[in-house]
Amino acid sequence: MTRSVGILGTGSYVPERVLTNHDLEKMVDTSDEWIVTRTGIRERRIADEHTASSDLAYEAAVRALKKSGISAEELDLILVATVTPDMFFPSTACLLQDRLGAKKAAAFDLSAACPGFIYGLATGAQFIASGLYRYVLVIGVETLSKITDWKDRNTCVLFGDGAGAAVLGPVEDGAGFLSFVLGADGSGKDHLYIPAGGSRKPATCETVEANEHTLRMNGREVFKFAVRVMNSATDEAIEKAGITREDIDLLVPHQANLRIIDAAVEKLGLSSEKVVVNLDRYGNMSSASIPVALDEAWEEGRIHGGDHLLFVAFGAGLTWGATVLKWSESIAPSQAKK
Repeated sequence: MTRSVGILGTGSYVPERVLTNHDLEKMVDTSDEWIVTRTGIRERRIADEHTASSDLAYEAAVRALKKSGISAEELDLILVATVTPDMFFPSTACLLQDRLGAKKAAAFDLSAACPGFIYGLATGAQFIASGLYRYVLVIGVETLSKITDWKDRNTCVLFGDGAGAAVLGPVEDGAGFLSFVLGADGSGKDHLYIPAGGSRKPATCETVEANEHTLRMNGREVFKFAVRVMNSATDEAIEKAGITREDIDLLVPHQANLRIIDAAVEKLGLSSEKVVVNLDRYGNMSSASIPVALDEAWEEGRIHGGDHLLFVAFGAGLTWGATVLKWSESIAPSQAKK
């Protein structure tokens, strides 16, 4: 017999520094109009040179634990989804475990790019549903500014830094996660990747000089893939959950491109009031996009007990993920804003 698993609390954190489109106009051949028209992004947050992913993750984790009423000492597992870890090893999750004082928690990182948070939710939920663990902290965090080529006008306008967290635990029967859809297509690996730095092409003076430690993207192919998989993954997640499109109370999509989000919203037939969009302020934060948007939606009083939430994301790999969550009636609405 499995237990129902839901989100008990959320938290988020973004760096203070704001990089606007007008700032980028001074750095590369671009314009505010061009960026907004093609992406919907107006500004993004950038971590300073002394701030690592674990620093952002810690701030988001503290906030999520406070809202959930769960202490760090009660955590059984910490799972960090990121493609920008502090270092190859130890894992960012282990660094966070020590800083939080979560002494009994196991910890590991998960690499699935932009859908990483959904992959993390699916993984953490299974530990709780099986009875092995009770409380799991899942974090999506990125410092993409550290791996961005700031001379490439096609990619440097897209990305930002941030962290979002969720504490998972048992909830009443009928609530919690109703479905998960995870997928991958490795044949698209060359559409979004970093050429050097791994075992295939270790760091050398030549790779550094060639700037091969920053991300590369085939925007046209990623866009086509994203529109297609957003539709197929959402339909599959809704069907597996045993609900209809009309039952969706809030869509929390990956914040990559406003045109992609608009296409998904039109397909689902949702009103703008049922969609969370914050990419205009943060850009694409990869695995942090959905948890940050989710936390802001909760803080704004947009989530209530019994609501059906749909998360969907796509990213490098190529990978994708979607989940339907029925918000627990026992989780009180945020007191921050009404």
